[in-house]
Amino acid sequence: MLCDYLEKNTFRASTVNSGREMWRCLEQKQIDLIVLDLMLPGEDGLEICRNLRARRSIPVIILSALDEETDRIVGLEMGADDYLTKPFNPRELLVRIKAVLRRTRAVPAAGNATENTSRLRFAGWTLDLNSRHLHSPQGVLVPLSGGEFRLLHTLLEHAGRSLNRDQLLELTQGREAGVFDRSVDVLIGRLRRHLGENAKAPAIIQTERGIGYRLAVPVEKI
Repeated sequence: MLCDYLEKNTFRASTVNSGREMWRCLEQKQIDLIVLDLMLPGEDGLEICRNLRARRSIPVIILSALDEETDRIVGLEMGADDYLTKPFNPRELLVRIKAVLRRTRAVPAAGNATENTSRLRFAGWTLDLNSRHLHSPQGVLVPLSGGEFRLLHTLLEHAGRSLNRDQLLELTQGREAGVFDRSVDVLIGRLRRHLGENAKAPAIIQTERGIGYRLAVPVEKI
């Protein structure tokens, strides 16, 4: 039913019944976004989301009958870009799909990058603005989710400046997305793990108590 609805609204959609079928579909087609149910046979949706994030940067919207805040936080921890609970209006899903695709395809809203800037270097790390990948000081590729990329890019473009949660949500996701209250904190935690930060004494992304977060290292545009 969802496939039919999306196709009536100008999208091309494919349906699969398991994680195994999904991987086959990804090998055969160019997929721009995945709507992922958590209740699946075999590998469950959260595990699929985790594996997807480790290998691909495709945006993911999770569908679930679980509506507790902890369930939503876990979905974000696994790398989901949005989370919609059942029952839901198909039009709401359509709006969220368009919002996620718009954020994914748009130039990130940090605003200070020039047309000649394709990479940002900081503390030995490099963020590629074209591939949306992060490279470690050793040259190891670190895949990022759409939310992780936008948040890191925003922090890099505002290096040295403290940004509160509302500012970060506005710059990276926009109010229309209906994001979760703790989404910024969850994504900051994921970025710190990617960067190998000590959670108790982070050197790159610092917590400004009572304010928000600040990128505390110099950034070079290359």
